[in-house]
Amino acid sequence: MTLRRNLANAIRALSMDAVQKANSGHPGAPMGMADIAEVLWNDYMKHNPTNPSWSDRDRFVLSNGHGSMLIYSLLHLTGYDLPMSELATFRQLHSKCPGHPEYGYAPGVETTTGPLGQGITNGVGFAMAEKLLAEQFNRTGHNIVDHHTYVFMGDGCLMEGISHEACALAGTWGLGKLIAFWDDNGISIDGHIEGWYTDDTVKRFEAYGWHVLSVDGHDPEEISKAISLAKDMTSAPTLICCKTTIGFGSPNKAGTHECHGAALGQPEINLTKAALGWDHEAFIIPDDVYAGWDAKAKGAKAEAEWNAKFAAYKAAHPELAAEYERRMAGDLPANWKEATDALIAETNAKAENLASRQASQKAIAGLAPILPEFLGGSADLTGSNLTSCSSFKHVHGKEMGNYISYGVREFGMFAIMNGMALHGGLIPFGGTFHMFSDYAKSALRMAALMKIRTIAVLTHDSIGQGEDGPTHQPIENTSALRFIPNMDVWRPADSTETTVSWVMAVERKTGPTSLVLSRQAIPFIARTDEQIVAIRKGAYVISDASNAKVILIATGSEVDLALKSQAALAEKGIAARVVSMPSTNVFDRQDQAYKDSVLTPGVKRVAIEAGVTDYWRKYVGLEGGVVGIDTFGESAPAGVLMKHFGFTVENVVKNVEAVL
Repeated sequence: MTLRRNLANAIRALSMDAVQKANSGHPGAPMGMADIAEVLWNDYMKHNPTNPSWSDRDRFVLSNGHGSMLIYSLLHLTGYDLPMSELATFRQLHSKCPGHPEYGYAPGVETTTGPLGQGITNGVGFAMAEKLLAEQFNRTGHNIVDHHTYVFMGDGCLMEGISHEACALAGTWGLGKLIAFWDDNGISIDGHIEGWYTDDTVKRFEAYGWHVLSVDGHDPEEISKAISLAKDMTSAPTLICCKTTIGFGSPNKAGTHECHGAALGQPEINLTKAALGWDHEAFIIPDDVYAGWDAKAKGAKAEAEWNAKFAAYKAAHPELAAEYERRMAGDLPANWKEATDALIAETNAKAENLASRQASQKAIAGLAPILPEFLGGSADLTGSNLTSCSSFKHVHGKEMGNYISYGVREFGMFAIMNGMALHGGLIPFGGTFHMFSDYAKSALRMAALMKIRTIAVLTHDSIGQGEDGPTHQPIENTSALRFIPNMDVWRPADSTETTVSWVMAVERKTGPTSLVLSRQAIPFIARTDEQIVAIRKGAYVISDASNAKVILIATGSEVDLALKSQAALAEKGIAARVVSMPSTNVFDRQDQAYKDSVLTPGVKRVAIEAGVTDYWRKYVGLEGGVVGIDTFGESAPAGVLMKHFGFTVENVVKNVEAVL
């Protein structure tokens, strides 16, 4: 038996053993891709197990994340801080080896994968980030940003529509440092795929502009030659089509769906190990195999060589080097607070009546000179989302810049942004109509799950969208986003709240933010300095009344309606407090004393928002009222729709009177 095959068999053995012990998992994919992984990780991957966060490491993404024991085996064997005890608790509570790779658990896992297609799309984001940062920081003789992104993916990733979105854009960008390996084993959960997947994958990727190679996925020499050719191709991404046998080595289950998503069973594991010549008990790796895999010395040498390059770069370009270090650390510029306080004050002083999407564009224009890491974009709606500004340079094909036209690819855009945020050095934001956050929901959820900083600019936020009708009027979307754990949603009431929302989104390092913005103009609201500061708490009293009998809670364009309703109620002798609540998520994190100071216990409440009503019961209770909309909208001018669906002073007053 060759040494290479024995090293690969270590992956197979660990994968079989861990899945068997958990009685849950997917052994077939890691068994089939073990030979590819062995060649890539031992001969080509630039990484340092003792410093998984080294900025110029190669990135590895297991897009077919159900095969997670592949990456856990690789990390353990090459020397990362992932002991065998963690592999032996695969899929158990609090293990660093959960059922699918999760960012933030095992060191060396670059992104959370499992929802198929998103891993390859994150990989496109990693490679795009590498190319953008190389353009910004590399100088003649000093290539400090110079690494590859490697992605393993299966048939399921290629079937998911998001892979079409991302891989087409990767070809347009000419991402020469993106190398993907397709595990062409012909099997998915339902069995042999020829009944539902007959795409000509080679022609498909060639049509995207990719460099395509085909190999025997169990022949190390062919695999190595292909990787070498892929690295030589600098003007296009490469797809290496690897013909493999799922469950390689299993006498009775190899090549079948029986080894895709279930343990092999101990008798079959015994037969497989005998067929592979692997004579070791479960979770036992012999010393010579460990020695063959150990990448710590090689990794330390590679990082030391880069450190020497960076020292020379720092001597030649000290300001650029300091900026690179700041950005890769995720720190904001030293003048951030001073500059953003001034921007908020300037916005407030202008007192403009603007659509919040227009106020957002002004905020973007104000933030861009402060934030060189700011990376904008839109899914073919730049002129409607208002996500660009004069200081941005638009990316065009292979010409780099800091504003990206993603095309009509909402899901792809947000998953690519996830990869960019994970790469580091960039703060990506992307715009689309709020209605199409439905297309992107899974990528937005993944950003929240991974606790990464991405910013979604979601415009045309309600029936105020108007004439485009119910297909473009998001009724439930804002509440749906609020329900995603760790997602901060802001629906600002005017230009000042919009600017504060943007500042909060950029400052938030532990999760994504969705900015929900209006198409129509909304009036500016005058505030005290204390109220401007209080916006950051997610909700605050914007207009009070002594001995208030009711609290009106509103967001976005409906805050103005609440203020007008307050005046009408006063004429009827009903004192009302008005609370602007631009971010329910942020407000919910405040201490109880603050929350009680805004929403006085025992005082009846009526919420007003041009969206579904049920969400607001958490604030108004069953005894309170909600002025909202629980049907789909209509096609008509925004003002007509607002009146038709009851967003009027008269209806608010009627609801208050009913509650009281």
